[in-house]
Amino acid sequence: MLDYAAVAALAAVVREGSFDAAARTLHVTPSAVSQRIRSLEERMGCTLVQRGQPCRATAVGQRLCQHLDRVHLLEQELAQALPLPGLDAGARVTLRVAVNADSLATWFAPVASGYAAQAPVLMDLSIDDEGHTVEWLRSGAVLAAVSAQARAPGGCNSEALGSMRYVAAAGPGFVAAHFPDGVHAASLARAPCLVFNAQDELQARWVRRRCRRDVDLPRHVLPSPQGFVAAALAGMGWGMHPLALVASHLRDGTLVELVEHTPLDIALHWHYARAASRLLDDLTREVRRAARGALLPARSP
Repeated sequence: MLDYAAVAALAAVVREGSFDAAARTLHVTPSAVSQRIRSLEERMGCTLVQRGQPCRATAVGQRLCQHLDRVHLLEQELAQALPLPGLDAGARVTLRVAVNADSLATWFAPVASGYAAQAPVLMDLSIDDEGHTVEWLRSGAVLAAVSAQARAPGGCNSEALGSMRYVAAAGPGFVAAHFPDGVHAASLARAPCLVFNAQDELQARWVRRRCRRDVDLPRHVLPSPQGFVAAALAGMGWGMHPLALVASHLRDGTLVELVEHTPLDIALHWHYARAASRLLDDLTREVRRAARGALLPARSP
């Protein structure tokens, strides 16, 4: 039987980043937190948290944190079904989800806010590239993820949501200055592009499709979908923008496609922990409904 007070101490350290901060949230001393985690590590036979600034969970520690999240969801569900002393039906539980920034900026934020308004949950959203959000789920840091990877981790269900359409666009002045003789490998190798982070491969994928080969692209790094749009409008570079974010700019001419009618469609999937709780099932239904209205239809396998 797990010592859930010790697991809660572990989760607090991982969430808050330090033993002192965890102690404040748990209303105990830092030494008590340290003792609980040390006892749990001795029982598990391995290190559960890497001490540092901030403290981070090991792979086993992440699994224990995910297990605790599931327990809290199930306890809340039980409290709703059985109004008994000791069960607080009004208590909110934290629901941790990983999502790519473009989805959050376009269609996922209304899902999260609408669901949190009617369900007894506190949403904890982690942002990463759509190709890497599944790693958050695989590590146990979250219970669900929006991902570009079709294959779900073990112990998880998966649903195809549809495709998000991206267009390669920039300000008309930038296009005139950097592509006077057309968009090709040589001009792309000189014109700065915008990327979300080091894992962002959308620009490279579009160029590979356009040029039939890889091109070494000069890059500005802007970890914000809205920052992408603002930077493109200011003439900083070109980038792959979600069509939903830039459609109005394309209509009024403040942004233009580098090459017309060359979109890049990225298929998205919803992966979620199997047998977690009704609350996660309810969120899944809301995600499914919103995706039908916001994304291109999922292709049949």
